[in-house]
Amino acid sequence: MAAASWLMPAIAAEPASAKPATAPAASRSTDTKPATAAARPAETKATAATAEATKPAATKPAAKPAAKPAAGKATGPTLVWRGDIASARGFMNELTKQYEREKKVRIQLTAFSTISGIDAVQQGTADLAGSLRPHYPKRNEESGVTFIPVAWDGLVMITSPANPVTNLSLKDIWRAYYGRADNWKLFGGNDKAINMVAVAGPLDGVEYALRWLIFRNGDQRVAVPRVYLNTAKLEEAIALDPGGLGVSTLSNTAGNPKLRLLNVEGVVPSTASVRSGSYPLYTPVYIALREDSPNAAAVKDFIAWLDTPSAKATLIKRQLVPYAEGLALKDGDEARLALIESKVNETPLAAPAATAAALSRVAPTSPLTQEAKAEASESRSKRAAAKKAKADAKADPKADAAATAGGG
Repeated sequence: MAAASWLMPAIAAEPASAKPATAPAASRSTDTKPATAAARPAETKATAATAEATKPAATKPAAKPAAKPAAGKATGPTLVWRGDIASARGFMNELTKQYEREKKVRIQLTAFSTISGIDAVQQGTADLAGSLRPHYPKRNEESGVTFIPVAWDGLVMITSPANPVTNLSLKDIWRAYYGRADNWKLFGGNDKAINMVAVAGPLDGVEYALRWLIFRNGDQRVAVPRVYLNTAKLEEAIALDPGGLGVSTLSNTAGNPKLRLLNVEGVVPSTASVRSGSYPLYTPVYIALREDSPNAAAVKDFIAWLDTPSAKATLIKRQLVPYAEGLALKDGDEARLALIESKVNETPLAAPAATAAALSRVAPTSPLTQEAKAEASESRSKRAAAKKAKADAKADPKADAAATAGGG
């Protein structure tokens, strides 16, 4: 009934269109019979009704649907992130967009450097920062800042695809950074100078992480004549220089045809080799915050969200290993550091002294370190006893000879 009553006004509005059709017919013939004349108006009305019935129902405007909030529009607080270019490009750009879509919380990114991000968090001008290194105890500016690991990334040595070298040993990296190797032919390449490059400032997260592993000192001075503002600029320079060599991250360089990612100790840098620990140059990725920040709870919500399936899928897509999925890497870190120490010092891994020295630097009180020290002490005792026995053996012939000479 509602539909019928809605159509009625439209039908009543049409008679004006029917009148011109009947008027000419009446003027052409005066012999028209009344019955016929009477029938024509009826036919005209029927035709008009039929036409109206087939006319689109647009005569009544459709009701507009209620407006819905724009998808992904932030409704919560806006968080401010600062940090290094490597973290921003590697994963934060994509994750923050995803977080805003899912949780309606916007994160404003300002990428510049590791120190600028950490200092901004400490000063309260940023809510969170990205870093590839942990707290540096020699900087008072970092006091009060908490570093929470959220993923694992690979540190990759990069060169130009025009460079034929495909692999470096840990010792090669040590020698190149120390200036002990200055020509690619020493690594099996062309007779061409090695142009070492780095990010300015040894406290950059990427540089710090690599130097900690290779030199056991994150701010180690190295023989690098050319420095760049960030890893993005460094990668651009490497791509244009067949003699260039530097470090970046797997999350930023994987799949880049303008760069060659060098194997280390014969192991290809990849998410799989980082996850398994077979690739030795991996490092935690951190988010830094202040526990007493007004938005600390919101930052922790974001960190917790990074452990959800959708966030972990994005991390993996960006060539990172979610932190919780790489806890075995943390457990095996002492053995890894001992391996690197032994390779850099050209000492076999089985050498107890090298193992004990490496473990003492990173975990001086752990049971594994104490066991290694005991083995090293026992090994030293055995070597000392062997040395003494050898010396005694050499001394006996001399004594016999002296005695013989004295008796003659």
